[in-house]
Amino acid sequence: MPRLRAWFSRLLGLFQKDKRDAEMSEEMQSHVDLLIERNIAAGMLPHEARNAALRQFGGVEQTKEIAREQRVWRWADEFVQDIRYGARMLRRTPGFSILAILCLTLGIGTNAAALSWIEGILIRPYPLVAHQDRMVALTGTIRAGERSGLSYPDLLDFEKNSTLFESFIVDKITGTTLSAGDRAERSVGGIVSANYFDALGVRPILGRGFRPEEGTGRNAHPVTVISYMTWKNRYKGDPDIIGKTQYMNGVQHTIIGVAPEQFHGTFIGYSFNFWVPTAMQETFDNTGYKLEDRGARWIEGYAFLKPGVTRQQGQAELSAIAKRLENDFPEIDRGHGIEIFPLWKTPFNAAGGISTTLGITAAVVFFVLLIACANVSNLLLARSLLRRHEMTMRLALGAGRRRLIKQLFTEGLLLSLIAALGGIAVAYWSRNALVLAFPTSLPGITIDYPGQLDWRVLLLSVAICVGSTMLFALMPAIQSSHVDLSGALKSEGGGVVGGSGRSRLRSALVLVQVSLSFVLLAGTGLLLQSLQQMQNASPGFSTNNVIMSVVDLFSAGYKLDRAKIFHTQLLDRVRALPGVESAALTRVTPFSYNPPSSAPIEIDGYQPAPDEQPNADYLQVSEDYFSTLGIPLVAGREFTRTDDENSPRVAIINETMAGKYWPGKDPIGQRLKVKDNWMQIVGVAKNVKIETKLEPPRSFFYVPVRQNFFVGNALLIRTRETPGAITNALAREVHALDPTLAPYAADRLQEQVDGRGYTQRLAATLLAIFGGMALFLAAIGLYGVMSYSVSQSTRELGLRMALGAGAGDVLRLVISRGLRLTIAGIIIGVTAALLLTRLMGNLLYKVSPRDPIAFGSALVILIAVALIACFLPARRASRVDPVRALRI
Repeated sequence: MPRLRAWFSRLLGLFQKDKRDAEMSEEMQSHVDLLIERNIAAGMLPHEARNAALRQFGGVEQTKEIAREQRVWRWADEFVQDIRYGARMLRRTPGFSILAILCLTLGIGTNAAALSWIEGILIRPYPLVAHQDRMVALTGTIRAGERSGLSYPDLLDFEKNSTLFESFIVDKITGTTLSAGDRAERSVGGIVSANYFDALGVRPILGRGFRPEEGTGRNAHPVTVISYMTWKNRYKGDPDIIGKTQYMNGVQHTIIGVAPEQFHGTFIGYSFNFWVPTAMQETFDNTGYKLEDRGARWIEGYAFLKPGVTRQQGQAELSAIAKRLENDFPEIDRGHGIEIFPLWKTPFNAAGGISTTLGITAAVVFFVLLIACANVSNLLLARSLLRRHEMTMRLALGAGRRRLIKQLFTEGLLLSLIAALGGIAVAYWSRNALVLAFPTSLPGITIDYPGQLDWRVLLLSVAICVGSTMLFALMPAIQSSHVDLSGALKSEGGGVVGGSGRSRLRSALVLVQVSLSFVLLAGTGLLLQSLQQMQNASPGFSTNNVIMSVVDLFSAGYKLDRAKIFHTQLLDRVRALPGVESAALTRVTPFSYNPPSSAPIEIDGYQPAPDEQPNADYLQVSEDYFSTLGIPLVAGREFTRTDDENSPRVAIINETMAGKYWPGKDPIGQRLKVKDNWMQIVGVAKNVKIETKLEPPRSFFYVPVRQNFFVGNALLIRTRETPGAITNALAREVHALDPTLAPYAADRLQEQVDGRGYTQRLAATLLAIFGGMALFLAAIGLYGVMSYSVSQSTRELGLRMALGAGAGDVLRLVISRGLRLTIAGIIIGVTAALLLTRLMGNLLYKVSPRDPIAFGSALVILIAVALIACFLPARRASRVDPVRALRI
């Protein structure tokens, strides 16, 4: 209890310091007054009585200090004093304070922003979802290492036979045309398993989620949960929305729930507008019913591991189940497996593509923070020169070096805390900045790359702040405390020992800034060259004069026969439009986010290995597809209008497939089997890129859309007309065939191709911004060092000029010193860049990580900036008055 009372008393002492000091002074004065009265009564004169009383009482101030140490925590009291003193010093030098806080705010803010992106996109991307650390992504694999989807029957077998997983969920992105009354708009949603919301722990704010029975049956449960955004924007927040209906893909769906505001779905990159149960798969997938087809690999989904289970253990169990399924269904599952990924590697949404970019961004912003810290260290060292008299006097009056270091360290901490607040504000404003770098949103699609500023990000940002404080404030504080007291007092406070050591430290900090800046500039140059190579590279087909559009017959409720008639008539009308050179239909447009079809194949005369299941992607296209896209045929013929359901089935393969299955032979006239149908090869086409420019060559073939017709098809038009003109003309033709339909706005195919280079463009943009920021900070640091050097060398420069050196000589001397420092930093930076740029390999396209153009450009830019940064101090040095300089 006494210790507790003493602890509590010291705590109160921190908050009642002035009051207790006043009480103590009054009490001590009363004791001194009593002693004075006694001395006067003993016959002393008043002034003698007072002096004697003070001697008898002892040192008043020393006694007060001893008492204070008993009343308050000395370290806390000194800390408060240091904070107050530091705040006064910051107010006294506003220029220094603003520059230092700005540098640190940029450094800490960019780090907090990058951390918020990593947290909100990769680590915990789904607000309101519990246990995301145990959540993994599921995808099917083919033995050759390629990725595929999972079939619904296989997923049910995995769920039934696994013991290490709590739950499995389906989450397949889909789209539809929402209609209610006279309104219609494109909308993105998800086909999900009935346990979707329960497994995620997400509770709708209105209504309910899906019931178990709503996940089974064939189009048996037309119900939907809508997003909060859809509820607010489309239905004006109607509180009675539950039970109302909306038409999706021509089917009336009952709204049974409204998701919470913060829940946007579990597909990174897009905000979903609605969710429907797996029972409605056929309604939203124009390729047919798949819930009972073990060979239809369309599922993308997630699973939750049980507590304490590692991903490796879960992977081992699922692989064993996949092996059993392969034995049970050898004709369908041979060569197929399953793989689980952490959320930040999810292969079927934006996470897998953007994770490398965000990792590089995190490293880059850390470099920016180091440069900012080095800058502030230089600023603190420069300011210590102006405070040398203060340091000398404080040491002369009895202050210890540790106390001096603590004071200077606290001032640095105060700077970083202020900058941390600014940095968190910068991160908050930048949390959604990644969306700005995304290509223009398509109608009805909301791009979603949110940053997450939760307590983890804030805590880590504070830790970075404290760490950076130790980095940039401690060394200057130690250097500033190294004062030669006797020498300084003899020169009236003008001398500071360790000046050369301080100069070396400042130069070392500039070397760090220059070398890190070189790494960032070289990396930026590599990405910019890669981006240019990607933009200039041909995907194998023509893009500039090709326009694409869609008439959503599937959502309008068209059946197959009616859709065939409509598309045939529309194609004839479009081909007759003025300015149209050719037109074709395709189920999937190149470089779209919809994958082509994929299926096991059998090659006539080809004997696969025992563990090999030949598989290839394919695309359904109409006649004139190859001429519309400008894809050359190296052998055979293109499809014709007569290649329909009444004629023998045919296919056109690409060069990679021809070389793999018919090496050294002519594949024309050979056969391949897909889904129990034998097809004769009538042509060989050049290889083209299908999904991205970075994809390797793969086996691919084309089949006539008239032999594999689907209700939903896209329209490709080769023309020199503008997209706006084609949209208007296409709308007229569509209305002539069906007044209730309208085409989507036409876009150039080039825009879609450019959109798939988002990751590279984002990486180049971020690195360019942060590289420019680093270059700016490094220029400030170099300017500060050269200015300091000139101020310290005034006598030397004056002496040189007095002995005959001209202004040009002094100018060259100072600039050469700065360039030597810059070149030394560049040499270190080149070494570091050669090691670090190799990590960017998977972001580079036809560019070597050691590209001489990128490294040479970084060298030229840094030297140019160094010349500019050194010129102003050199110009000032060249104007030194020798007479005044020698008097100093």
